[in-house]
Amino acid sequence: MIGSPDQLAVSRLTLTNFRNYAQGRLEVDGRPVVLTGANGVGKTNLLEALSFLVPGRGLRRAKLSEIGRRSASTDAFGAEWAVAAKLRVGENDMEIGTGIEVSETPNGRDKRVIKIDGTVMKSQAELGRYTSAQWLAPQMDRLFLEGASGRRRFVDQLIYGLDPEHAGPVAAYDHSVRSRNKLLRDGKLDPEWLNSIEESIARHGVAIAVRRLEAVGRLQEVCRTTTGAFPGAVISMAGQIEDWLADEAALAVEDRLRAALAASRPRDAESGSTSIGPHRSDFAVRHGETNMEAEICSTGEQKALLIGIVLATARLQTEERGHTPLLLLDEIAAHLDEDRRASLFELILDMGAQAWITGTEDEIFAPLGETVQHFAVKDGEIAQI
Repeated sequence: MIGSPDQLAVSRLTLTNFRNYAQGRLEVDGRPVVLTGANGVGKTNLLEALSFLVPGRGLRRAKLSEIGRRSASTDAFGAEWAVAAKLRVGENDMEIGTGIEVSETPNGRDKRVIKIDGTVMKSQAELGRYTSAQWLAPQMDRLFLEGASGRRRFVDQLIYGLDPEHAGPVAAYDHSVRSRNKLLRDGKLDPEWLNSIEESIARHGVAIAVRRLEAVGRLQEVCRTTTGAFPGAVISMAGQIEDWLADEAALAVEDRLRAALAASRPRDAESGSTSIGPHRSDFAVRHGETNMEAEICSTGEQKALLIGIVLATARLQTEERGHTPLLLLDEIAAHLDEDRRASLFELILDMGAQAWITGTEDEIFAPLGETVQHFAVKDGEIAQI
């Protein structure tokens, strides 16, 4: 990278019928944004809205139909919602809008609509070419203790910031696996139909595994070193497809996966699931200093490892793509001791990223003074402090 990196920053955020916001508008500059208020007033909803500016299902992975504002009288979700933002990358401004397109048929699927500078985009992957964000939320505190699916989503979200094209194979792969599972559950074992779907699974699945291995390999070089008060981490991808790729070329692994899928049809038909593929892989993390697996580290060290990995990803992305990502950090400061909290704030400011940080206590952020913008949130209303 030549010269100083650009900053990706939101300058205006507008919400329509989004969660508890009938209408919401927030104008900010490039400094970090602090949002404080009691639990349940809408702080996390603002971060979730920002998370829809990048590929994926957002910070909460909610269904599109469950994001619209609830009716006070019926407790039903509103159908239509929208998020619009004005962003600046370096000296360039852009407008992004996203929301729901409700299906006109009872059994049809709602779709997410995305516009960039007024032009409708064909896929979410287009967002990744212009924007990026990394986030941490309280529900991720148990990432190392629960199933591998959460860790796969975590590493894919990291990769979206490093490799915007990763979103395409992930979406295509998930769709193909769901289609295969439905055919098997319904007993529709037509060989030609299954061959076509399994060819797609093999092609996109190996592409996903290759991208994960490459990105995690690059990230490992940055993660390995302790940064501030956050320990380094030893990270890797583990799984059957990854093992095959260690010994064979990608095209050979595609053939091997396709044959394995065909052979597993009887077993998979009984379970109604696909038993092999990168959706069975895991993201393995060890403490860089103690070499201890993350799942047996203390709660505090697990949190510190997560923060260290996210900050390392942000630094690598800044180096590779030439701009800082948005950092969405939900209730993060309250769960850190004073030294780590101070270190986190210092690292964010040094990085020059626009971080959006929520918390319930104003005092925690008092030492930051005017280096941040501070807003109070109460029942869907936002006021600058």
